[in-house]
Amino acid sequence: MYQKTILSNQLRIITHPMKERDSVSVGLLIGTGGRYENDQNKGAAHFLEHILFKGSKNYACEEIKELIEGVGGSLNAFTSEESTCYFAKIPSKHLNHTFDILADIVFHPLINKKDVEKERTVILEEIKMYHDVPQYFVLELLDELMWPDHPLGKNLAGTFESVGGMTSFDLKQFHQHYYFPGNIVIGACGCLEHKNFIHLVQKKLTSINFSREMNFLPAQENQKTAQVKFFRKEIEQMHLALGMFGLPIEHKDKYTLNLLNIILGGNMSSRLFTEVREKRGLAYSISSSTKSLKDTGLFMVRAGVDNNKIVPAVTIILKELKKVCRSRVRPDELIRAKDYFLGQILLGLEDTLDHMLWMGESVMILDRVRSLKEMIKGVNQVQLADIQRVANEILKEKYFNLALVGPLTERQEKEIKLLF
Repeated sequence: MYQKTILSNQLRIITHPMKERDSVSVGLLIGTGGRYENDQNKGAAHFLEHILFKGSKNYACEEIKELIEGVGGSLNAFTSEESTCYFAKIPSKHLNHTFDILADIVFHPLINKKDVEKERTVILEEIKMYHDVPQYFVLELLDELMWPDHPLGKNLAGTFESVGGMTSFDLKQFHQHYYFPGNIVIGACGCLEHKNFIHLVQKKLTSINFSREMNFLPAQENQKTAQVKFFRKEIEQMHLALGMFGLPIEHKDKYTLNLLNIILGGNMSSRLFTEVREKRGLAYSISSSTKSLKDTGLFMVRAGVDNNKIVPAVTIILKELKKVCRSRVRPDELIRAKDYFLGQILLGLEDTLDHMLWMGESVMILDRVRSLKEMIKGVNQVQLADIQRVANEILKEKYFNLALVGPLTERQEKEIKLLF
């Protein structure tokens, strides 16, 4: 299913032909993100992501967008803690030109002073937006609680000070340090031939050949007691994020935690959704999620709650977390969780873009694609006792971190603190 080639300059290429599709999705994933930064250059990976669309050696800013969107394609990028990705989805006959554009902006960006100054104001407005939107801001507060004085605990977009002080020279240095072939994975999925795509990449990128050491500050998990952080804001709804350390991406219990997440808050038939929203009407939205990085992870519960119901909502959430630790989940819950997890994977892999991102990120982090057969086997091996065991390892009260944004009263603050 997957074909991988490593060029002489250590550039990794992974493809998955889907001949029945009319589209091709192609992406360049770079092994750098928010956790590779420090206080001085915080937000550099995200800033650079913006700037690369402003022009390259062979393409002007307008051409980059028009040449892809003008043939019905879509173009975008994202920055995460451990990677940055530039990608496009196009009708398959436009693959060659689209790849040439993506490769040019990634390896030969202009990064001129004028564009940096202009885009700086856009990013500063983006930071303000995240602070103004409580469901985003509460996540920033949670990260600060969980990873204090660490890059993982700080906004991916940076701060007013770091973004405000970043120059075109700084961004060029960041680009030179991280954007080299050995730190990049190219993924392509859809109506294509592997050998033809390899030839396309070789023609454009074989001459680029340099490398350097890569490292990041290891995550610390030395929390000894539960923590809460409140931010008073006059809004119509309380927004909470309850987080605790999850599992690294290659942990042996990764599938068990994914299933536990589904049972607790992964969909509308989950325990939290049923107890908090359906039975008691305490929240409009409530869910749980997981995030796995190379050396750490996050398990989180999020909710948007009626201002007057925040204390009972937090009480019920904590009750459900304790309940799953005390007693095993029902066999039918585990069966539904397994079917949901694998079903969602299968549905996602039908789309060339989702499939490309999935296999590209897998090669970036694991240096291989985790096969569907391997995943099915891992999920099916999870037993009821495993769910309870992992719940007791992850959902320890001393690891709880609660961030809350809203018009909290002093009485509500006191009552919530007593719950931890």
